[in-house]
Amino acid sequence: MAATRQANWSSRWAFIMATVGSAVGLGNIWKFPYEAGQGGGGAFVLIYLVFVFVIGTPMLIAELSIGRRGGLSPIGSMRKVALEEGRNGLWQLIGWSGVIGAFIILSFYSVIGGWTLAYVFKSIMGAFSDITPDGADVLFNALLSDPITLTIWHASFMAMTMGIVMRGVEGGLEKAVTLLMPALFVLLVFLVIYAGFTGAFKQAVVFLLIPDFSKLTFDVGIEALGQSFFSQSIAMGSIMTYGAYLSKDIKVGQAAVTISAADSAVAIMAGLAIFPLVFAYGLDVGGGPGLIFQTLPIAFGKMAFGAVVGALFFGLLLVAAITSSISLLEPGVSYLEHTHGIKRKKASTYAGAAAFLLGILTVLSFNTLSGFTIADMTFFDMFDFLTNNLLMPLGGMFVAMFIGWFMLRKNVMEELAMEDKWFRVWYFLIRFVSPVGVAVVFIWLLYGKFFAG
Repeated sequence: MAATRQANWSSRWAFIMATVGSAVGLGNIWKFPYEAGQGGGGAFVLIYLVFVFVIGTPMLIAELSIGRRGGLSPIGSMRKVALEEGRNGLWQLIGWSGVIGAFIILSFYSVIGGWTLAYVFKSIMGAFSDITPDGADVLFNALLSDPITLTIWHASFMAMTMGIVMRGVEGGLEKAVTLLMPALFVLLVFLVIYAGFTGAFKQAVVFLLIPDFSKLTFDVGIEALGQSFFSQSIAMGSIMTYGAYLSKDIKVGQAAVTISAADSAVAIMAGLAIFPLVFAYGLDVGGGPGLIFQTLPIAFGKMAFGAVVGALFFGLLLVAAITSSISLLEPGVSYLEHTHGIKRKKASTYAGAAAFLLGILTVLSFNTLSGFTIADMTFFDMFDFLTNNLLMPLGGMFVAMFIGWFMLRKNVMEELAMEDKWFRVWYFLIRFVSPVGVAVVFIWLLYGKFFAG
């Protein structure tokens, strides 16, 4: 069936909320705080912000503009734009990389989203009351070690994601993000205020916002660059898909800066909500991935109204996870719907069910198949490595190369409609800075995985 152009966002507000929702996810509220903690705080944050606006935002503009010009799924848009530019249709492989990457990420992202959903209920039921560090470890490990329970939570999270995407752009995506994103910001502001009154807020502000350059190493810089790139949902197919729903009267450059600023603000606010509690209760600031699920419950268990605050915190995390998961499911649904003519409800069911089934391997990676590894990686590790270390960096690099070197400059200028001085800055960044930055991350990650030590 011939590809058909997709529906548009009803307003600039809906588009901004949807795209911010795609970018704001577990990476901002779960991953950013522990990476900042391990990276020494303020120096990491400063470098991260520089990379967000110098490397990530130009690539965000590139993906949105290609998606809008193509008006199709990432695969269809890349092929259409490439052919219009007189280039080989094989550029559509960038679109395939995004769609496949989003599908794989969704498969394990849903499992982690299931943890969040489980912890909302655990907090409400008082599971964190007077919990000890050993008790927090036991609670989390009990969840991971039970494949049936983990699968139920995984299925519940995926069902929520599919239910929203089934309803379409205006009826599903827009309604969800225009409700959930303001709710997320309100919850986050409340938690920051709460942390300001009950935690070691001044110590947290100094740690997070005052750079200590003695803590800055090359590895920290690479981690900050990687986090800035991945936190903006670059090369996952999501941004290009959302760009396809974007009308011509919205300026892509201004929208991208707004999205990057909101995404960064959420990450920093998450740190300001978490670190005051970490410092106040003498917890490990560099607690790693377990900071949210194994460290913070100890603080919630000690504080007044901890069950309520814990439920609100994990509710916040759940909202962030949902707004990102719907953007991960959408590229595959868009492809099935507009390229193969499959109705949206069926396309959502097919794509969501397939991601759920693939996610079972991630579930089993934490228990039944934890001893099964390939190149010292479980299935979960392999999925994470394939997407974060291969598909996303390569996809992002080739998007930057395509728009910077293979599209006619006048066509790019016409699509972006920027002021000339800002276009020249963006064009330099997208041609020379962004692809080099991504290439550095890509090479360093591969070196660290296979050659270091």
